[in-house]
Amino acid sequence: MAAVIVHGGAYAIPDYLVAAKKSGVQIAATAAHKALMEGKTALDAVEIAVRHLEDDPVFNAGHGGALNIQGEVELDAIIVDGKSLEFGAVAAVENIPNPISLARMVMEKSDHVMLVGKGANMFAKEMKIDSVDPQELISDFSKQQLAEESIYNCVIDSSFMNQTVHDTVGAVAIDLHGNMVAGTSTGGIPAKRVGRVGDSPLVGCGACCDNEVGGVSCTGHGEAIAKVTLASRVLNTLQSSGCSPQQACRNSLDYMKNKVSGYGGVIMISSNGIIAKAFSTKRMAWASVDKAGVVQCGIDP
Repeated sequence: MAAVIVHGGAYAIPDYLVAAKKSGVQIAATAAHKALMEGKTALDAVEIAVRHLEDDPVFNAGHGGALNIQGEVELDAIIVDGKSLEFGAVAAVENIPNPISLARMVMEKSDHVMLVGKGANMFAKEMKIDSVDPQELISDFSKQQLAEESIYNCVIDSSFMNQTVHDTVGAVAIDLHGNMVAGTSTGGIPAKRVGRVGDSPLVGCGACCDNEVGGVSCTGHGEAIAKVTLASRVLNTLQSSGCSPQQACRNSLDYMKNKVSGYGGVIMISSNGIIAKAFSTKRMAWASVDKAGVVQCGIDP
């Protein structure tokens, strides 16, 4: 029962990016599913999927990450193991093209659950994680974003309903042994304050996973997602209400919108392999391969 779903961000994706977004998420999902069918773990599959998206500058993660107010890339990521409930996360790393791999190393090779900034980079060097000149992570689109969104308050109020921001990426997978993993990676919000961290690397907010319930990755307005602990809310809703995975996603997004005026999207796989997704923004790029091997991809409601 192998299945995977990925997302490439929820916001008002402009028409000229639609084809590239859809292609990118489909490539990531099919690569992850191929790995699962070859017997690799859900951990491997999520890392593979997210790395594909981090390497594609059309997405806001790794290469192409959004720039802070000083024109620097600061990246966040998390990966969560649904079998053990262990997780690893990194925040505000500056020269790591694949922070999802560093997050996995934090989970597997350290005594901690999160490392940030200088400490995360020191650990990356110790683990021989690939690093690059930070300038290599800056895309032309990221520069354009910074120029258009130079005031942080304007970003918070408007970005996810307009076309100037591209957002977080993530993946959820269940492997042939029934183990589940969720992961999320982001460059954050353009023109953010130096050191700002949103929901993405926070367990229960940007991602959550439990083999007994399901796995979730979130995207959207990070401050709002963190306030309502959106990822864990989806799983708690599914577990407590008896509703469908799809309805759990929708109910949780409605709660966030009504409670804190936040917009975003979620993807999930339930413990029995049912794939679901929902978003309250104008568009969200997503792709999935279900337990029957059927590939789906979308971006519009």
